[in-house]
Amino acid sequence: MNKKIVGLGLATIAALSLAACGSRTSKKDAASNGAESSVKAAIVTDIGGVDDRSFNQSAWEGLQAWGEEAGLSKGNGFDYFQSASESDYVTNLDSAVSGGYNLIFGIGFALQSSIAEVAPNNADVNYAIVDDVVEGEDNVVSVLFADHEASYLAGVAAAKSTKTKQVGFIGGMNSATIDRFEAGFVAGVKSVDESIKIDVQYAGSFGDAAKGQTIAAAQYAAGADIIFHASGGTGNGVFAAAKAENETRNEADKVWVIGVDRDQSAEGAYTSKDGKESNFVLASTLKEVGAAVKDITEKTVDGKFPGGETVRYALTDGGVDLAETNLSEDASKAVADAKAAILDGSVEIPEKP
Repeated sequence: MNKKIVGLGLATIAALSLAACGSRTSKKDAASNGAESSVKAAIVTDIGGVDDRSFNQSAWEGLQAWGEEAGLSKGNGFDYFQSASESDYVTNLDSAVSGGYNLIFGIGFALQSSIAEVAPNNADVNYAIVDDVVEGEDNVVSVLFADHEASYLAGVAAAKSTKTKQVGFIGGMNSATIDRFEAGFVAGVKSVDESIKIDVQYAGSFGDAAKGQTIAAAQYAAGADIIFHASGGTGNGVFAAAKAENETRNEADKVWVIGVDRDQSAEGAYTSKDGKESNFVLASTLKEVGAAVKDITEKTVDGKFPGGETVRYALTDGGVDLAETNLSEDASKAVADAKAAILDGSVEIPEKP
């Protein structure tokens, strides 16, 4: 069965923004709505966990936002099941069903095969796979993001900011999803300056901070002054490497990190060798996973679960973007121009390296 691909409207994503004002309903109304709702929602994480400061954490924040607005609490209407390894995926999906949850999100493409396995056996349970597609199941919605668009903006920002004309990309695991990050970033860098060297490496994991730190330290030592990571919890090691490097340098000579999935600027605080309090996060690609989780949950509560469809969140509707934490005026203008080019269709960004 071919899936219908649906875009998310700008008004919808604006209303969903987790950084926006509070609930659209009063606490009393929210509690009433939650009490009357037959939907119990849960997420099953990949191995990054809900505190990965990235993809899974964003998803959990979105589910919590829905639950709080509905007057619910963790374990009473919504919850998460954390996976320590790939062998936990089916077990956690089954545990969620046994726990009475009837809307279950698989967070990350790694759960695609597990959801495809369990969904046919639980026709009365609705599932959502984030970052991949499950075909042929009316009780599964597939959620995708235009990661290549936000990554293109990150590439432009990096190219306009590098002093060494050498930047790095660190991916978690090879997949179609991370292909979009790599391809968009490389295209963005090259759109500014073809001569800039890009060191692309993969850690083979979304939960190996030590590996991330080792790769990042080597890239900085080899001359890269900016690294964009798309590696989940592995990225914690990238931040650790940048912090260690910057503490031995004067603030003017620091190296940078471009964060992923959510604004990771808080991870960049440090004190330089010359005693200056500073921050080494140049920018972060934004991926509204939390808003998507909240949106799908609210639709399900309203009886409009988009089963059998593929929903894609893009720059045009606010599903992806770039947080410009420490960009220069020149870099910010270049990003704005690139964004306009994406929106008017004058630039085509590859989704594969």
